[in-house]
Amino acid sequence: MTPAELAVLESRLSTERLAPYRAVTGGDVRSALRLYEWNREVGAAFGATLGDLEVVLRNAMHDQLTAWSNMADGEPRWYLDPGRLLTGDALDDIAKARRRATRNGRPEAPGRVVAELSLGFWRYLLAGRYERTLWLPCLRQVFPGLQGRGMRRDVNDAVRDLHLLRNRIAHHEPIHDRPLKDLHATAMSVADWVCPVSRRWIETRCRVAALLASRP
Repeated sequence: MTPAELAVLESRLSTERLAPYRAVTGGDVRSALRLYEWNREVGAAFGATLGDLEVVLRNAMHDQLTAWSNMADGEPRWYLDPGRLLTGDALDDIAKARRRATRNGRPEAPGRVVAELSLGFWRYLLAGRYERTLWLPCLRQVFPGLQGRGMRRDVNDAVRDLHLLRNRIAHHEPIHDRPLKDLHATAMSVADWVCPVSRRWIETRCRVAALLASRP
């Protein structure tokens, strides 16, 4: 690519977008673009891995909440909050998810509602406010691999960090300056806490480690 073409491309991507990459490549636009491209690739790889992890995590939480709600309140649809345990924000998220799940006249099904709830929703169910109401009687059972080796705070902090990374990727923000090796290990740990079989499946499909080794 010629210098003139590089200048055009920089203007199309915007100097503001490339600035964080130029800052760590000595101002060289060609090197900045290589880092930008790598950032995009590793972001896509992380996105796929976090997507797989999100599905495993939410399904495990949903299954446990369903069984617990049915036993405690005789209502398997835990998201209806029969025990009056959820915050207003959580109930708002659920109401939106139920509307999306029943678009075009589709009948409501718990699986559809669960699929419409974001990773942020599941993250906040692991927060300290739910320690006694959800974690101790129910959600700690979602993480058998953690028992004896950690507490709710460990899960909350791990999922929080992955959620923040997911948001940066979704908004096309730089992640090259984040502790990506540690975050990859965190994702594998969360998967292992839930289900070692799922962790092995996720890990064998994950391209993150290889991309981290090829950083420009």
